[in-house]
Amino acid sequence: MSTGPGPGRPDRAEETPHVQPSGPAGDEAAQAGPGAGATGPEAGAAPSGHAMWGNTTSGTAENVGYVPTNGGAAAPSGPRNGPAQGESELVREVLKDAEVSRETIATKPAGGRGQKEWPRPDHCRIITIANQKGGVGKTTSSVNLAASLAMHGAQVLVVDLDPQGNASTALGIDHHADVPSIYDVLIEDLAMAEIVVAAPEIPNLYCAPATLNLAGAEIELVSKVARESRLRRALDAYDTDRFDYVLIDCPPSLGLLTVNALVGGDELLIPIQCEYYALEGLGQLIRTVDLVKAHLNPKLNVTTILLTMYDARTRLAAQVAEDVRAHFGDVVLNTVIPRSVRVSEAPSYGQSVMTYDPGSSGALAYDAAAAEMAYQGAAK
Repeated sequence: MSTGPGPGRPDRAEETPHVQPSGPAGDEAAQAGPGAGATGPEAGAAPSGHAMWGNTTSGTAENVGYVPTNGGAAAPSGPRNGPAQGESELVREVLKDAEVSRETIATKPAGGRGQKEWPRPDHCRIITIANQKGGVGKTTSSVNLAASLAMHGAQVLVVDLDPQGNASTALGIDHHADVPSIYDVLIEDLAMAEIVVAAPEIPNLYCAPATLNLAGAEIELVSKVARESRLRRALDAYDTDRFDYVLIDCPPSLGLLTVNALVGGDELLIPIQCEYYALEGLGQLIRTVDLVKAHLNPKLNVTTILLTMYDARTRLAAQVAEDVRAHFGDVVLNTVIPRSVRVSEAPSYGQSVMTYDPGSSGALAYDAAAAEMAYQGAAK
């Protein structure tokens, strides 16, 4: 697995990626805390904002394990063509006198990245990724979890069911109006095999793209026979056994497209932003899931909850994480996804963060989350 900045970034071709210290030296740096071993002008300064996580079960800021990747260790050598995330002059000026709490002392990253291949499920896992609130990380999680699983040996299909087509964009898939898409599958009864294409950047990764035509599908589906299960029938007719995972990315609503995704999937992954508003609509989503399970898809279960956009600087994020873990228990992944500029930048280059900047905090977090999903699925 490449550890460089990834293809498509000529302006960063010579940049040395941030790498979490490992081995005895990395352990000493982690134990010593921030500022230990720093040799550059930022020695003793507060960390930059890249973050990692620990393998934890509680939701407090200290236990969730959102901590800087560098931990105060020596800055990477080599030429730099621009400041990395959180390293601007303004940020350094603001943070130069800041105190670092015990919550930000570095720890070793959770396992997963050292494994070349992860265990593969004994059958295709069809996972719907849904939350009717927008901006909680549904598409980002779909793309980056899929990319990480594919990079560790799994065969993965991403079904883009969002009319915005952001998942298709992030995977580098052409999805203009004339491209056969998931709209044609739902409305025109086109076979799924006719629209699935390979992602250009990552082997083993495929996508069923969405186009703007899908925006009218909510209305057009109303008059269709068995309108709630059209995606399920398309997947049943398709050879999904060739895949280990099918991830269905949903729009930010509870309309017919999302209902089709809930009927089409066997598992539900809910990304939850670590803010109060993200919790308000969660009850409505769970009620919708219960209705779908009772009347349309008895196999559907909430198997995974992923905490996203975690900011350890706020008590609110820790409280939200603690409340979610207390209510949902073991289905909440230990890994939390920190806020990361690199994750937001990657789609503008037609890439996932896994290829755009594999050493960034976002890539490391999604890699660990994907590892949890892979090993939990194998255990079942």
